[in-house]
Amino acid sequence: MSPGPGHFLRLAIERATAGAAGGEGGPFGAVVVRDGQVIASGCNQVTSLKDPTAHAEVQAIRAACRALGTFSLDGCEVYASCEPCPMCLGALYWARPRAVYYAATRADAAAAGFDDALIYEDLARPLEQRRLRLERVALPEATEPFTAWLALGSRIPY
Repeated sequence: MSPGPGHFLRLAIERATAGAAGGEGGPFGAVVVRDGQVIASGCNQVTSLKDPTAHAEVQAIRAACRALGTFSLDGCEVYASCEPCPMCLGALYWARPRAVYYAATRADAAAAGFDDALIYEDLARPLEQRRLRLERVALPEATEPFTAWLALGSRIPY
């Protein structure tokens, strides 16, 4: 019988604590599990790697996909020490695990200085009202990459 979610969440919390105490980055950790076995783990390494995308969930996804030799976490669960931010949530959707479990909430993260509320609020606004300027520049060749993709007989759908 495999351990329950609490066991793997504790591992994610341990990874978060060790990463934060070791100066790797923010206080976040994640563990990827398949068939009751830990495939990979990650902690936030934004400051140590100088990479704003090096969040715990993204690092764990990358490590798990390398370990499994695939780009999909089909059949896996992800355990995160905290509720995923919008970027990590997007990465998790693309990775397609069967479930994501988390321990602390976004309110807990905000109390420690990690507030995603701005992003969530901004995403709800129309494009022209968002803080980050996002503007389409229409070019005739804009869809050429899609045409090349669709013409590729050996493409791997995802």
